[in-house]
Amino acid sequence: MYEVRFTTAAKKYFKKLVDKKLKKNFLNAVEKISQDPFIGEQKTGDLKGVYGYNVFYSGGNYELAYLIYETPEQKVLIILAGTRENFYEQLKRYMKH
Repeated sequence: MYEVRFTTAAKKYFKKLVDKKLKKNFLNAVEKISQDPFIGEQKTGDLKGVYGYNVFYSGGNYELAYLIYETPEQKVLIILAGTRENFYEQLKRYMKH
């Protein structure tokens, strides 16, 4: 199992979530990722090295973006979470920092 850490941006997003079922779906996704981080889709181009995992809820599509660190310890860093709309533009801006 991989240790999961969150960026400040991801922490803020989860803290603001008021829909408990959506929050639970995200936490279930984080649990699945911690067990097997390679279940997400590896991105290409500007986002090479970043993995994305889809979370579906109430007809909406949400996304988790994360990085995998294999050494020296197995860790996953959740970079960003949010609705699919404008997600990749936000992620690209975040990765440039």
